[in-house]
Amino acid sequence: MTDRRRFLSTVGAALSGLRLDARAGRRSGAVQHLTILHTADLHGQLSTHDELFWENDRPAFRRRGGIATLHTMVNAIRREAPGPVLLVEGGDCLQGSGVAALSEGQAIVPLINQLGYDVLLPGNWEVIYGKAALLRGFAAYRGAGVCANMFHADGAGSRLLFPAYRVIDAGGLRVGFIGYNDPFTPTRQSPAYSKGIRFNRPEESLARYVRILREQERCAVVCVVAHLGLAQQLHLANQPAARGVDYILGGDTHERLREPLAGRYARVTEPGAFGSFLGRLDVVVENGVVREESYRLLEVDPERYPPDPRIEAMVTEARAPYAAELDRVIGRTTTPLCRYFVLETPLDNLITDALMWRFGTDLVVSNGFRFCPPLAPGPDGVAEITRDYLWSMLPVDSEVKTGRVTGAQVLAWLERELENVFADDPKSRFGGWFVRYQGMKVTFRIHATMGNRVQEVTIGGRPLERDRIYTMLACEREGDPGDVLCRLIGVRDPRRVDARLHDVMIDYLARVSPVSPAVEGRAVAIDGPPVLLSQLDGTTYRFR
Repeated sequence: MTDRRRFLSTVGAALSGLRLDARAGRRSGAVQHLTILHTADLHGQLSTHDELFWENDRPAFRRRGGIATLHTMVNAIRREAPGPVLLVEGGDCLQGSGVAALSEGQAIVPLINQLGYDVLLPGNWEVIYGKAALLRGFAAYRGAGVCANMFHADGAGSRLLFPAYRVIDAGGLRVGFIGYNDPFTPTRQSPAYSKGIRFNRPEESLARYVRILREQERCAVVCVVAHLGLAQQLHLANQPAARGVDYILGGDTHERLREPLAGRYARVTEPGAFGSFLGRLDVVVENGVVREESYRLLEVDPERYPPDPRIEAMVTEARAPYAAELDRVIGRTTTPLCRYFVLETPLDNLITDALMWRFGTDLVVSNGFRFCPPLAPGPDGVAEITRDYLWSMLPVDSEVKTGRVTGAQVLAWLERELENVFADDPKSRFGGWFVRYQGMKVTFRIHATMGNRVQEVTIGGRPLERDRIYTMLACEREGDPGDVLCRLIGVRDPRRVDARLHDVMIDYLARVSPVSPAVEGRAVAIDGPPVLLSQLDGTTYRFR
């Protein structure tokens, strides 16, 4: 540990000095240097955008990201690195923006290919266009798609959709990558998206693949590329199945690890989202063993890395068929729109406010996500909301569905939703955020057991009554049973209404814009901060 601290404290000088040493080492086979660059959760965001940083207990916004900026940055690192550079994509790349939705991800693929990824993992949202489109999109990648826990479920037995792993010879250094997507995908997303695909848990196969990479493939470095969420990734790093794994390169919850989290068997990283950040891992391998490491989370800053003009032109070309519609302004906001908070967000309050305005049910629910980059007002105090941003807010233009539920059903459902976020057992957690709503206030304890977290619920300003019937509204999830509404089972009189989410938002913004949504205490944790930025506690990690 003393040697590691000494190395990390002098890493800048060490890396520059390693250029000649690493080259000599490759000739002798003794010392080798490797750089792994890692992105995840791009969500189809092609252009520079507002990004939120948490500084001095307050939000701050800066312009970050953009495929053309990322291209410049990656190539600059490739030129200056003292050894081979590998680029890894950790999932949720083909979904989450207007261009991605309207082209079903196909317009994104050529731009991703320009970055020169070596390994790509499908994330939980890559299934959104269906199995055939998923396979078609990954077949068009120049890099290798890997995933060890997605199987054909339609009569093909246990055949994998993708190779479980890839081995790369990086200047004589053999590096292995095993891929794992979130096994909760069919529950988190509309079940129809995953039709024909079966998932299992990483622990079921990880040890076997590690043995193959270490013993048969003779890999000196073994990485898991994971799209499981930070809690599950850290849990996996503590399991015996991860023995022999050096790093878990994580994704899904959009967390920004500035230094790796150390599990019992592997170290975990996660590089933020939307192309705003790039994880850089530098390792020194001596006689086939990782001796030293340095990890940095780098900001994709267009002022430091000017966007590549050729890639910018490709982005413009990709948007061209949809630009007139995507650039149309549909409203304005005077407060920042963001979605990073775990319990309640201004952006989801805006969505549920619009649905309540239109339908007036007792309770309106939004499944809630963490994708969609922030949108911050400019110097004039206003930010324009475009159709493109609406697609980022709501990348599925779902139908609206209503039903009737008892107060007892609502209470049990809230306990289950809180368990999804805060379960003591990390294997029971998915996503990274609590369901969002309007018409209801929920007070709860994070650090209680399931069934005992909810302390108080009011609906319409009055205490919840267990026997009372309430009207509830949410989006239709394709493939759910008819009596399910946002994972609440046994809804009475379920019916679709003649409206879609995008139309409701456009009508609402036309009537009430400019809007000013804010966090207002709809979800209150007695034992947590007013603004909770991560579901993971008990570690040194802080979102910033």
